[in-house]
Amino acid sequence: MDPITLRLPHTVQRPQELASYSPTTRTTQPLVTGTSVVAFKYKDGIIMAADCLGSYGSLARFRNEKRLTQVGEKTLLGVSGDMSDYQFLQHKLEDIITHEYDMDDEQTLSTKSVYKYLTNIMYGRRNKFDPLWNAYVVGGIDNGEKVLGFVDMYGTTYSSDTISTGFGSHLAHPILRRRVEGRTDQITEEEAVEILDECMRVLLYRDCRTFNKLRRAKVTAQGVEISEPYSLETNWTFAEDIVGY
Repeated sequence: MDPITLRLPHTVQRPQELASYSPTTRTTQPLVTGTSVVAFKYKDGIIMAADCLGSYGSLARFRNEKRLTQVGEKTLLGVSGDMSDYQFLQHKLEDIITHEYDMDDEQTLSTKSVYKYLTNIMYGRRNKFDPLWNAYVVGGIDNGEKVLGFVDMYGTTYSSDTISTGFGSHLAHPILRRRVEGRTDQITEEEAVEILDECMRVLLYRDCRTFNKLRRAKVTAQGVEISEPYSLETNWTFAEDIVGY
């Protein structure tokens, strides 16, 4: 005869049985993070850059992260913040792209649609007190119009000719205001690359979470092009004159 097990109110339950009663938890701080993204409009489209570093706290742990991603045919996505939350959102976007492909209705995911979707996701998660710890830059060509927008973990959004995240909003953005704003239709691709490299060089000098291994990307009427990693020429002789630290 099989033994009979009595479950009394005071009976100690096994850990696996207690799992369903565990409290709801939230991410309270990011772990592996990426720093600045710099982007702006130029004559032919949108240009964007970010480094390849994923920092584990202050440790330069992952040195080949891809923080610029193509979404659809003519949309580019750049990310700062927690890399695991970024991977989660990448899966969500891949599901949408797969669904669009399966519909087979000759419709493609537009840049404005991607931007609106990210806005809804970020704002919705913020309202649930479970935010995705990221800031996103969305750039692309939508029906011939150059689109460049920003959305952060609070659901804050805006569109502009120049956008930068992280320390870039403090260190690189003054350069963008001086060299880009008011003349986006005059900037050639060669000048855009020069401006972008100047911004990333300043960040490399001043932001201790930046790494001299970068990717640059552009979106034009022909589509998205993301470069292989490259490094900038630097000159650290000025550091000899810095005192007081």
